Amino acid sequence: MTEAVAELRTLLEVEEIDTDLYRGAPAAEGPGRVFGGQVVAQALAAAVRSVGDERQAHSLHAYFLRAGDTARPIIYRTLRDFDGGSFANRRVVAMQGGKPILNLAASFHRREEGFAHAAAMPPVPGPEQCPDFASALSAAGQKFPQAMLDRLAAFEIRPGPPASEGSGTPRQFLWFRLAAPMQADDALNRTVLAYASDFALVGTAVLPHKSNFFAPGLQVASLDHAVWFHSTPQVDDWLLYAMDSPWAGHARGFARGSIYDRAGKLIASVAQEGLCRVVERESK
Repeated sequence: MTEAVAELRTLLEVEEIDTDLYRGAPAAEGPGRVFGGQVVAQALAAAVRSVGDERQAHSLHAYFLRAGDTARPIIYRTLRDFDGGSFANRRVVAMQGGKPILNLAASFHRREEGFAHAAAMPPVPGPEQCPDFASALSAAGQKFPQAMLDRLAAFEIRPGPPASEGSGTPRQFLWFRLAAPMQADDALNRTVLAYASDFALVGTAVLPHKSNFFAPGLQVASLDHAVWFHSTPQVDDWLLYAMDSPWAGHARGFARGSIYDRAGKLIASVAQEGLCRVVERESK
């Protein structure tokens, strides 16, 4: 577990190869599509490198343009759009083979106090009362691709109550934390959360329609992704990811997420739209 967390840390620490130009290491998994959370997190890490410690990322908005190749590094070009007294804005273009695979815009805000309120954490059993990820999969009779299991190796994940089916807004809950301490600073904690924020989110839109996210003929892919950081997460400790999907249609699904710490404090809000297409299989 410690090795998997160390590998995740290395994956998210982009290498500077020129001014505002960075290289993200390829994922340590088999051939296939790059995990969307990896590209978002590496792009955020590239944006952070050009912003001083006095400002922290408070939001990011990303569009996925092309599928990335896990066997190749990703090049990130950062554009310094704005530096003001309170806020700074960065755009990042992620590229492979000379073509953009993701566009990201991130906004940074200096620390300041103000009035506050937040939605309460939903009443969900704590992580100690929830099954581990492997047991939950076995009980549901589902099999995950090995590449998916590999990218989750750095995290301990415990699914919450069974997702709603049939009627009402589909929902699901996940407790997660790093499988071993990372001792990350504020910027890296937010980058890790950006990585984890892509876990299962768009799959929430599929829950009422397919019993298995990886069912044959089901094509699912993230189209865009947004995160609002309300405070710095502590990814070494348990965080609750509460997800719901108020709408799906036209081969797209929309999902929202709220991330709370163990004490019930709202840490981040997430939104994503994804392709949710049923592909008819040709009969032999």
